[in-house]
Parts: sequence; C-alpha cells; structure tokens
Amino acid sequence: MKSSAFELRHARTLGEATELLAAANGDAKVLAGGQSLVPMLNLRLARPKLLIDIKRASGFRELAADDRVFSIGAGWTHAEIEDGVLEDPTRGLLRSVAHGIAYRAVRNRGTMGGSLAHADPAADWVSTLAALGATIVVQGGGERPKRHAAESFVDGAFATKLGESEVISAIEVPRLSADASWAYHKICRKTGEFANAIGVVVLDPKAGLQRVLAGATSGSPALLPNTAARLAEAGPRTACEIVAEEIRDVLPNLDLDTQELHAVAVRRALAILGEGQRR
Repeated sequence: MKSSAFELRHARTLGEATELLAAANGDAKVLAGGQSLVPMLNLRLARPKLLIDIKRASGFRELAADDRVFSIGAGWTHAEIEDGVLEDPTRGLLRSVAHGIAYRAVRNRGTMGGSLAHADPAADWVSTLAALGATIVVQGGGERPKRHAAESFVDGAFATKLGESEVISAIEVPRLSADASWAYHKICRKTGEFANAIGVVVLDPKAGLQRVLAGATSGSPALLPNTAARLAEAGPRTACEIVAEEIRDVLPNLDLDTQELHAVAVRRALAILGEGQRR
C-alpha cells in the first residue's frame, strides 16, 4: 500500500515549521528522519494533508554545552551519535544505546528528536533520556521554548506533551562525572527489533544522581525510586531484591508475566553495574 495524497513543504527554520503546523489545524505531520512516519504513511495509519520536512531547517542540529549540561539538537541521527561525531556527555551511554537501535540503515536517517516525538514506548531514547533526567526542549507558536522533563514528556503510547504546532528542537542531557557508572539492558526477540522490556541504571554519586528505570512498558517509562535508593545505600545486589515488588507497585496494569519480564531487565542492568561494566 502507498500513502494517500499530501502536500510536501520544506521548512527553512523551525519557526517556519511551527507556523505551517499552526495553519494546518492538526492536519499536518513533521518529517525528520522518516523511519517511523514513512511506514505509517504507506500503511495509511497516518493521512496528513500536509507533510513538513524539517531535515534541513536551521536550528534543528545546534549544539550547546557548559560544565553541567550538553544540549543536542533534535536533528542529530542515531548513527552520528553512535559514531561519536558529537560529544557524549554520558561517558558512553548515548553511544552504546545508539548502536543498539534497529539496523544501520535506520540509524543513518532516524533522529533522536523524531524518536521522542513518535513516542513508541519501546524506543530506546524514550527510556534512556528519562533515566538520565534529561530535558526536552520544545519550540512553537512564537513563544519562548518550553522545557519538559524527559520522564514526564511521554504521556503514553505514541502520545506526548507536544502541542499541534510544536516541534522538538533540542534535548538537554546532564553531564555525568568521572565517578559515574551506568548500565543498559533490553530484552527483544532478536537484534534490531523493538524491546519487550528495558532496564536502565544511572549512578553518579558526585552529581547526586541515582536513577533506575523500567522501560518499554505499554506507556510511559517507569522510574523506580525505591530501587534507586537501595542501590545508592547498599549496592546492586541488594537493590535487586526489591525490583519485582516495586515494579508491581508502579506498573500494576501489566500482567504478572510482563511485570516479571521488566523485573528481569532491570535486575540484569543492576547485575551489569555490579560487575563494573558499562554497556
């Protein structure tokens, strides 16, 4: 099947893109890498009258940094992050996660911002950036940019806090210190597929950062604050003991088998951390 007819416009700036979105009254889609949107168009799951291409829009790939935060323009591709074209403020976590996204052909075109806007619960960036405590910067309507905490930006499956005339312009990622450690583990049927469960652990005592997350849920990723506190107090092995209980508390709508799958992903991430590995 092929897409229904649509008009294609190439936005020169993100501001122009938001103006086009506003004028379309909800009947437009933004094209960045297209790795999620184009299949939806071809299957006619999405039928916008207007498609707005922002791949070459100014302001979509800007970088900014200080000693605390690294701001990544939303238009950088997974492959560029994987290849180290830009700095990794997380001491390897972003590069490692990017390497495991789908296949190289997808990584060559797919963008971090596009993945977040699409908001598939199983997408790697949705979980990773929430675990890092990143901030999603949104532009629209001629107003000052809005900032959303990554852990609350995704409202549910394919649903975010983006307004109809808004686009993601950047992602602000906190810098991890030299004392930081992290672990990422996802469970999927085979390499390249979306995850059935994700476990992410970020521990940075110097920065006061201790976060454990269960991702690839049926909706928003779930932070596990009790497990994170136990990790900081007593280490990974002891933290593993309360993972299953906390997942039952924070993800009560999942069936028992799915809850246990998420618990396994988080425990494996904790085990990786305990072994002194970062992957």
